[in-house]
Order: sequence, then structure tokens, then C-alpha cells
Amino acid sequence: MGDLLNISPILGSIIVVVLPLLAFLAQAILGKRDQSGNIALASIILSSLFSVAFVFMEIWRSEPISSNYSWFTIGTHNFTIGILLNNLTVLMQLIVCVIALPVHIYSRSYMKGDPGIHRYWMYLSLFCFAMLGLTISNNLFMMYIFWELVGFASYLLIGFWFTRESAVQANKKAFIINRIGDLGFLLGIASVYSFYGSLNLVELFGKEGLFYQTTDIPSGWMTFTGLCFFVGAMAKSAQFPLHVWLPDAMEGPTSVSSLIHAATMVAAGVFLLCTVFPLFNETALLIIAIIGTITAFIAAYFALGQRDIKRILAFSTISQLGFMVVAVGVGAWDAAMFHLATHAFFKCLLFLAAGAVIHEMLHLKETHNLDFDPQDINNMGGLRKWMPKTFILMLIASLALAGFPLTSGFLSKDAILISAFEWAAHHGGVYFIIPIALTIVSILTAFYIGRLIFKVFFGEFKLKLEKPHLHEASSTMIGPMIFLGICCLFIVFSWNPLAYHHSFILAGFNVQYPFSEMHSLHLILPVVITLGSAISWVIGWNWYVKNNYPLNPNNSWIEISLNQGYLNEGYQKMFVNSTLSLSNGLYWIDRNIVDGFVNLLAGLTRGLANFSAWIDKNLVDGLVNSIAGTAYYIGHLLRWVQNGRLQNYLGFAFTVLLIGIIYLILK
Repeated sequence: MGDLLNISPILGSIIVVVLPLLAFLAQAILGKRDQSGNIALASIILSSLFSVAFVFMEIWRSEPISSNYSWFTIGTHNFTIGILLNNLTVLMQLIVCVIALPVHIYSRSYMKGDPGIHRYWMYLSLFCFAMLGLTISNNLFMMYIFWELVGFASYLLIGFWFTRESAVQANKKAFIINRIGDLGFLLGIASVYSFYGSLNLVELFGKEGLFYQTTDIPSGWMTFTGLCFFVGAMAKSAQFPLHVWLPDAMEGPTSVSSLIHAATMVAAGVFLLCTVFPLFNETALLIIAIIGTITAFIAAYFALGQRDIKRILAFSTISQLGFMVVAVGVGAWDAAMFHLATHAFFKCLLFLAAGAVIHEMLHLKETHNLDFDPQDINNMGGLRKWMPKTFILMLIASLALAGFPLTSGFLSKDAILISAFEWAAHHGGVYFIIPIALTIVSILTAFYIGRLIFKVFFGEFKLKLEKPHLHEASSTMIGPMIFLGICCLFIVFSWNPLAYHHSFILAGFNVQYPFSEMHSLHLILPVVITLGSAISWVIGWNWYVKNNYPLNPNNSWIEISLNQGYLNEGYQKMFVNSTLSLSNGLYWIDRNIVDGFVNLLAGLTRGLANFSAWIDKNLVDGLVNSIAGTAYYIGHLLRWVQNGRLQNYLGFAFTVLLIGIIYLILK
């Protein structure tokens, strides 16, 4: 098709990236005059069409192509910008477009009537431009620029409702924590350039790239370089201990949460790890796997006790990102990208369905003039009677998240878990802790998403109202959700519902694992996880629908889960309060010691100056003034004698004569 219209994949990818930028600029110029979102929607529709027809279909499972353009020169080093189109980059670009499109359509109803809607469309277009530019960058420095722009656009969207103090604090928190990761990314770039003298991905990791030619780099330095890039990914993809910004980022509109914090921005860290995967040695990969496991486990635990529907999904996102990071750590980065793709659809759907529920609960709150939290699942219940389509779609996404058979999540999660067990069997011993922990997390995932479904859609409605004004979401919201629901099924990714090897994504990457395959796991592990998940749902049904909840709601374990392990409080005391105390101490030193010493010197200088002024005024000026006064007085007397008056002359002569006579007499 590209040949028919004379559009090359390179040109097509440029058009995909530039269209949202043009939409952003147009909306920035129009301001409040454009609130429809038609420009943003048209740009993402065209970007999606170009991405599918002229980029993905042309490049997938074909020879990669790249293009470089000279940017600037420092000394003898020429820096370029360019485009790299291979299976990894075109898949990521396609995911961003295909996820952004239903979110744009959904937002037309969800954000209707918001006074800042013109800013919303503008920020959304800016974010899409940054994310699409990141996916096809052919060098690390260009990728870093778009990486920063993604963070800035996310900052704007999280704090979209800037009149809320919680939103302002949330976007500052996200921005600051991501700066930590950005520093790691920047150090990684500097380290790579210092050894290889290039940041171009093709020159570094091509079949005959610099990475494969240079073998004399110390292993310790390679570990450092790999971990620097991982720190960048930790912040962006919310890995422990830099994950604390993501739950707070739910302060933005739910449609923003679905796009940025479930499908695209947070996946950028995993995409970075896959891009620079050859840089990781065994030490770095082991650390990556450990951090990913810790993240997956604690996030699943924290999700168990949450009451806010969006925070449950936020911790679910963190946990699933932990799965992807573990996949990179065990060497199965293709499985990480597979799960990234499937997760994008079912998590986006979960957020959009949650947004539909919140939208109706908020409408109910305003209609009846009530005071309750519209996002608290304890205020819901039985909503499937009023919102059956939303219920079915959210149930499909929940099954995919839990990894039930016939869903896409079943395939991608199996790919990660089985690879993790094969990796552990290859190394032996304590390495089995990682896949076993992930298996437990999979069952916990089914439990907490089942808890959400049971408390929101089953049982009795918790608010005592005779006629609750609840209804199904509008077709503009349901339509995109139906599309995402279809994409949660196995058939979109593989014709075989039970074997992930037949996935077109894994076939496109064809990664050679450093460990041997264990065929028995392909039967045992899915059965164990499916049975465990089913049992967890039975327990959840008994607890939350049949009201046979056996635990004390004030149980310390539940409190720890609800309060996120008190990590925020710990960070507040360890970093924020200590920084404030240090700042206050330095302020006291500056004011009392530094300023005191300066003020003492100033006082001494002023005293010396005053003393010098007194000497100058009273002694020096006094002597000068006395001589001048004497001269003036004498001159005044002589002037009085010579005034031209005869009587004065006679009087003066008489006086002199009289003085002379007296002198002679006395002599």
C-alpha cells in the first residue's frame, strides 16, 4: 500500500509522529475556541491508519530500516537524529496509536463540559507526540529528549485539575521521582558514549555493531551502565522503590490514567530495557529480576486492601510491570513485550470501565446532593443491574488480568512464568524463589481483581436510596470499551488459545533463550494458576457477596496494605523531613553564623567609618575651619576699616592713637 501511494515506511512513521504535534500546535493557537477535540481525534485516527498501513505492515518480520540526519557537531563528533524501524519499534508505535485512539473517543463523553477541556485535548496531543517520537528514535540521546517530553506531558495531565491540592501534589511527586530515573538514564548515555563513541542504536547493536566488536570493557563498568539504564526504567515504569508516584497519579482524569499510567508512559521503561537489552550482563539482569519480583509482590499485596477503585488498578499496573521487568531479567524480553501489548488492552479497558462507574457515581452524588467518595468501592454494589455492558466488559478485562484461559493475559503471563521457571531450573537453588513468588502474585492478582468485581457489581447497592439514578455509559464510551474487550481475547494475538508460542509477537522477535525448554511446565503451570485463581474467586465470592468476611477490618495486615506499607510516610521522614531539617539547619547557620559574621564585619566597618567621619569632621575639618574662620575674621576686620566712610577712618585713627598713648603711659 505504501508503494501504491508512494509513502515509504520512514515517511509514514514521520507522519505518524508529526500529526499529533500539529494537533497540539493548532489547539494551542486556537485556545478556548476549540473545545470539541476534533483536531486531536482526527490526528490520532490518521496516525493509527498510517502506523498500521504504511509502517507496521511494511516492517513487521521484514528487514529493519533506519535513516539518519545530521544534527550538530562537537569537535570531531557528529551527532545525528533519525528513525529506526524494526519489529520492536513498530510494535510499540502501533500499541501507542491503537490505545490512544479509543481513549480519545471515550474522552469526548467522559470529559464533556469540563471547563478546561481545551487544555485536555492539547495536553493529550502533546503526550501522543512525545510517546510516538520515543518509540522510533534511533539513538539514545534523541530517545532521552522524547523521554523527558513524555514526563513533562504526563506532569501536565496528572495535574490537569490544578485547583485540587491533591492533583498539584501528585504531579509534583511524579515529576520529582522521575527526575531520579532521568539522572540514571543520562548517566547510562554518558557511559555508553564514553566507551563506544556513539549513541546510534544501529551502530551499537546492529549485527556487526560496536557492542559486539568491543570486548575489553570491565564487567563492573558494564554492570554500572546497565543499572543506570535500569534506574531510568525503574522510575518511568514504577518499580520498587520508585513506584510511589503512580498511585497518586490517579488524581488526573480516568481517561488519562488509562492512557498514560496503564498502557503507554509506564511501558516506556520496559521498552527502554528491551531496546538496550544487549548491554545487560548477568549481574545486572539478576538485579533487574529481583527488583521486578519485589515490585510485583508488594504491589499485589497493596492492591488487596485498597478501597479506591482507581488505586486498585494502579497497584495492579505496578504489579504487572514487575512481571515485565522480571521477563527482561530472565532474558525473555520478547515475553515482556508480549505482556506489554496484552496488558495495554485489558488495563486500558479496566480503567475506562472504572471511569464509567465513577462517572455514574459522581452523577448520583450531584443529583441527590450526597456526601460520599464516588471512587470508594465500599459505596458501590449491584451495579451490574444498571450497567450490564460495563460489567461484562470489565469482567472480560479482569479475566485477562487474572490470566484465565481464552484471554490474551493467559498467553502472555504464561510466557513470563514458564520462562522464569526454566531460567530458575537452569541456575538452580534459590533462583526458584523468583518464579514461585510470581506464581503467588498471579493468584493474588485474581483475588484482588475478583474483590473489585464482587464489591462493585454484585451484592446490594450500599447507598440507601429508593431510586438511584444510575444508567449505562453512553455509546461514545461503550464503543471504545467494546473494541478493547475484543482485544482482550486470545484470538487477537494467537490462533491457539492455550500455547503462547503461536503468538505473532513472539514469532516476530524470535529470541534465543539461554536456557532449555521444559515441556511439562506448559501443562502443569497453567493448571496450577488457573485452579488457584478459581479458588481465590470462590473465596472472594464467599467473603464479599455472601458477606462471610472472616477478618477484622482493622487487622494490621490490612492496614499495612491500605497504607501502602507506610512507604510514603517512611519517605516523608527519611527524605522530605530530613531534607527540610537540613535546610532549616543550613538556614539557621546562614542567618546566625554566616550572616552574623558578615553583620559583625559590617558593624565594625560602620563603627570605623563613623570614627573616621568624626575625626574628619571634628579634627581635620575643625582645624581647617578654624584657620579659615580666623582668616575670614581678620579679613572682615580689615574690610571694615576700608569701608570708605570718613567717620570710621577718624574713629580708627583715634583708636590707634589712643592705644599708642596708653601704651606709652603704661610703659
